[in-house]
Order: sequence, then structure tokens, then C-alpha cells
Amino acid sequence: MSNETPVWLVTGCSSGLGRAIAEHALERGDRVAVTARDRTAVTDLVAGHGDRALALRLDVTDPASVASAVRACEETFGRVDVLVDNAGYGYLAAVEEGEDAAVRALFETNVHGVVTVLRAVLPGMRARRSGRIVNVSSFGGLAAFAATGYYHATKFALEGLSESLAAEVAPLGIAVTIVEPGALRTRWAGASMRQSPTRLDDYEQTAGKRRDATLAVSGRQPGDPARAAEAIAAVVDLDKPPLRLLLGSDALAGARASLDRRRREIDRNEALTRSADLEET
Repeated sequence: MSNETPVWLVTGCSSGLGRAIAEHALERGDRVAVTARDRTAVTDLVAGHGDRALALRLDVTDPASVASAVRACEETFGRVDVLVDNAGYGYLAAVEEGEDAAVRALFETNVHGVVTVLRAVLPGMRARRSGRIVNVSSFGGLAAFAATGYYHATKFALEGLSESLAAEVAPLGIAVTIVEPGALRTRWAGASMRQSPTRLDDYEQTAGKRRDATLAVSGRQPGDPARAAEAIAAVVDLDKPPLRLLLGSDALAGARASLDRRRREIDRNEALTRSADLEET
């Protein structure tokens, strides 16, 4: 990025990681468009930061509000240097228990909402041949468990989308980083969590148990959102940011275990895998 004071646009700043990211960027002297579906939820964040902070309404499921927020940021600060796609939430249900409307709403926020914001910000970044995009995924974008299948599906989708985007925009001077937090002490497993009212007896020992365990961990997660925000800012400052950044020791251990399992399974089935090749004549 240039030597000018960076301009951030962060989605989902009313609480949790998004709020911590906005706070840290402001504390270090950057300019920040602090956004939330309810603008009044972030007015306290911008207080005391003068013309370096801008509170905006942005609902990622509402293209008009996205366009308005990006336009306001660019008119006020001149550009967007760092986009943080953070807005999102979780949903608990065995796959069979999922409700159509709730699942579609989840994808609208966690996947389509990211795309809407990207499409609004990318033209300016392309024109300047500069920018940083941080897409907040999850350790759950690398490995999946019972009861959170639909949430994992949104994060797996975001991982693939982000990896393709990174290949497309790298020659244009834009870097993409996929952030994969473990369990941060936010409202994700508490007030922000949604779940299906349906609980089928056949899934109580799998999805049911994990539903209860997920909710029970709220307030006791090992990850610190403030320190996660510092790590994200450190990556944004790099000349060559990594494509992926795991956050938290639990995410690190889980990712390594998942990769090891995949490698063992791939190796175990190597002969069967190779049997699909055309026979040489």
C-alpha cells in the first residue's frame, strides 16, 4: 500500500471481531469506515476520533445500502485501501433439521453478502492497482463437524471464492487474505447464534450433543478478539500478505489434525485413485 494513512472499510462492527478490528485500526491512527446494519450500534466507536472515523449503515444483504456505504467512504476518504468482510453468523442444526428460509438467509449474509461488498469495492482498487481484502472465514472453513454443516458450507464456499479471487487480482496489485479464527470470545456462540427449532431424536448423540456443547462454550472461548485484530492488521501491513491466516492455538491444532487426516486418507486410497486414469497403450 501507499505511505498515506490507510483507509479501512469493515463490515459487521457492532460487536465481536469486527468491532475489535475497527477499534485497533483507529487506535493506530488509520482512517476507518465503521459499519453495521444499525448505524447507532457503532457511533460510540467513532466518538473521539474526529474526521478519521465514519459510522455508516451497511447491511450486506441490501445491495443499495452496500453501494451507499462504499460511496460514502470513497467520497469522505477518497478510497478504500483495506476491505474487511467480517459480517456473518452461525446456525445450529443437523443437515436434515435445517429450515429452508433460515439456510438461505445464512447464505445471503455469509456468502452473497461478501460478494456484494466485493463487487462494490473492487472497481476502486482495480483503478488504483492497490488494495488489501481480508475475508473472515473460520477454522470451520477447513474442517466440518456435526450441527454446523450449513455454517461450514458457507465458509467452505468463501474459502474457494477467496482463493479464486486472489489469483484474479494479484496481477492488479490487490492482495487477498482468508482469516480463519478458532473460538474467539465473541457473541458468535451466544447472542448471535441462530438454530433450528427442530431436534430429531436420531441426531441427539451427534448434532444434538454438539449443539449443546457449542452454546455452552459461549463466554469461555480461548481466543482474544483484540489480539486477533492486531494480527490481522500486521498481515495487512505486509508487502506480501499470506493467502490464509489461522488465528488461535485451537485453530492451528485443528487445522494440522485435519490436514493429517486428509493426507492419510489420500495415501490410503492412492491405488484406487490412480485406477481412474486411462490405460496407456
